[in-house]
Amino acid sequence: MAQSKLLAMEEGGIVNNKIFIWWVIMTSMEANKEIKAAIFKVMAEAGLKKINFTLEKPNEAKQGDYAINIALTEFAALKEKFSAKTPFDLAKKIALRLKQVVASSVIEEIKAMPPGFINFHLSSRYLMNLMKTVLMEKENFGRCQNGEGKTVVIDYSAPNIAKPFGVGHLRSTIIGQALYNIYEFLGYKVIGDNHIGDWGTQFGKLIYQIEKKAQKLGLTTKKAKEKMINSLTIKQLEKLYVDFHRRADDQPLMEKQARAWFKKLEDGDEEAKMIWQILVASSMKEYEKIYDMLSIKIDFVIGESFYQEEMKKVLLETKKKNLLQESQGAKVIVIEGFETPAMLIKSDGATTYLLRDLATIKYRQRRWRPDLIIYETGADHKFHFRQVFAVAVMLNYIDKEKLVYIPHGMIRGLEGKLSTRQGKTIHLETVLEEAIKRAGRLADEAGIVKNLSKGQQKEIAKEVGVGAIKYNDLKQNPKTDIVFDWEKVLRLKGNSGPYLQYTGARCQSVMQKAKEKGWNLEGIKKEKLPSYQPNSAELSVLRETCYFRETIERAAFAFAPNLLAQFLYRLAKQYNCFYDNYRILQNKSQKDFFRLSLTAATAQTLENGLRLLGLATLEKM
Repeated sequence: MAQSKLLAMEEGGIVNNKIFIWWVIMTSMEANKEIKAAIFKVMAEAGLKKINFTLEKPNEAKQGDYAINIALTEFAALKEKFSAKTPFDLAKKIALRLKQVVASSVIEEIKAMPPGFINFHLSSRYLMNLMKTVLMEKENFGRCQNGEGKTVVIDYSAPNIAKPFGVGHLRSTIIGQALYNIYEFLGYKVIGDNHIGDWGTQFGKLIYQIEKKAQKLGLTTKKAKEKMINSLTIKQLEKLYVDFHRRADDQPLMEKQARAWFKKLEDGDEEAKMIWQILVASSMKEYEKIYDMLSIKIDFVIGESFYQEEMKKVLLETKKKNLLQESQGAKVIVIEGFETPAMLIKSDGATTYLLRDLATIKYRQRRWRPDLIIYETGADHKFHFRQVFAVAVMLNYIDKEKLVYIPHGMIRGLEGKLSTRQGKTIHLETVLEEAIKRAGRLADEAGIVKNLSKGQQKEIAKEVGVGAIKYNDLKQNPKTDIVFDWEKVLRLKGNSGPYLQYTGARCQSVMQKAKEKGWNLEGIKKEKLPSYQPNSAELSVLRETCYFRETIERAAFAFAPNLLAQFLYRLAKQYNCFYDNYRILQNKSQKDFFRLSLTAATAQTLENGLRLLGLATLEKM
């Protein structure tokens, strides 16, 4: 039995000897999929076998819930079949046929609009059943198994050892985590890999500085050196790094000596290795504090240093394939279409980031057999990853289609691009602590925590402050640069984290009051739909809710969590518009029953969406 027929069933029925409840069957089919199936059917009847189109959401509610411009884009191919003189004429004839194909229980109206659009209006019956679905599926609303049997590796965060966790690494961390959450929600097996920068010439520079410091302090024994290195804070290590670059500009020999120290580290020198191990351990301890504040949990922390043996294998394979060439003492691979060859070994014999990333791809492919590897990192690495991907394909490590680079723009301050080398890094911990303080003051001034305990106020300040920082980033296209503005980050109105959290808390407050008045919330979820006919404000909330699952899918497909953030903002706006104009709890009428159910469904949708973005929802605020 076709799904469209199932959707048209009334109170209940029997299919394949199984009893179905009507509203469960009704909501098992998403509206956009029902519409798409009907369009494909009509186009196939017209002899159009291949067709690409997108169901768009119209800008104005009066134009419907979905729209397509197929009569415009395919006019030449379809005009004779439908005997149409203009795109608008064609749109009217296609709309007429679609009305006969699309389930009436899903679509209320299909209307052609000039110059050639076809608009679809969802039925209130469908929208009310969608509300029931939200209440039934709870935290699983929006979830699907599209990715079942597929594996995605996401490379994100990747701070550099011995440097404070700067604001510059915030974007990779939270965008990567949001993508992780979204893909997992869609049924994929997701592996998060924190590819920390624990290898490279910068360690030669730090070892050089630490050795000079030890000499200056007169430390000669291994024990004394270890004690001194363990006492160094990550901020002091940053100062040593900045100082190196400040002095190296006038002393070129320093760069040469630093490279020599890194070469010693790669060759297994005990002194260099001892210093490096302490730097890694102390840095990771600091980073865990930041991850804790951000509620970030990454599956694996596999640094660049891990791939030393794998790098040797890569080099061997490049030689066997006659790809490796010598250029001014360095070992490179010439890539077709690239003016600059890919450097694997520097002229001093040290390995490069590119070689380490090739070794990483080889390892990930062998260990996890991923269908996709997503790299979330800064836009300034674009050329690097173009070369990495090109060489990986040349070496037959992986298909090109399985490698995705998601570049994010920079967080900019008054000085322009932040740079550790220039000593202008804004430490993320400082920003988060400031956000928590400001969130506490904001809540106090707004009077929204006056009846809460000190512990509750502190927890709310943390969740709101950190959530504000995260959402301010995630609501924007990853590719764009961000100019940090506290006034926009922390506000209770407009497109901000606090606004969404406040809306969720408002919904929770309504439900708590209902509970105090004796409403059985669990019972409501099991009741039949009310006979009440929703007004336009109430239906607007449900119309927005219907885009939740497809928005998650679009966010995954486009690698853009900002699509989900914008959806949540629109949903919150629609609910608050309803809340500000209508009373919810009065006398347990069908109308009140519906409005409380609508509130509960909104709260659940907001919670599910915010959780995917990594923001907490609050019962009180």
